Amino acid sequence: MSIKRNKLIKHLEVHGCHFHRHGSKHDIYKNEFSGKKTTIPRHPQMDKNLCTLICKQLEIPTLD
Repeated sequence: MSIKRNKLIKHLEVHGCHFHRHGSKHDIYKNEFSGKKTTIPRHPQMDKNLCTLICKQLEIPTLD
């Protein structure tokens, strides 16, 4: 199952994570509350397991 990148980005922003900077092939997002950072690939669709991992790295609830 895949999730659209826009849906993941909106989920991150709702939970206090914001764009930090661009990488070469990824964007870096940071949780403003915990200070945790992670990379988000620039693919239009992402695997649900990857989205779950990103949420865990940023210490926010996972997507439904």
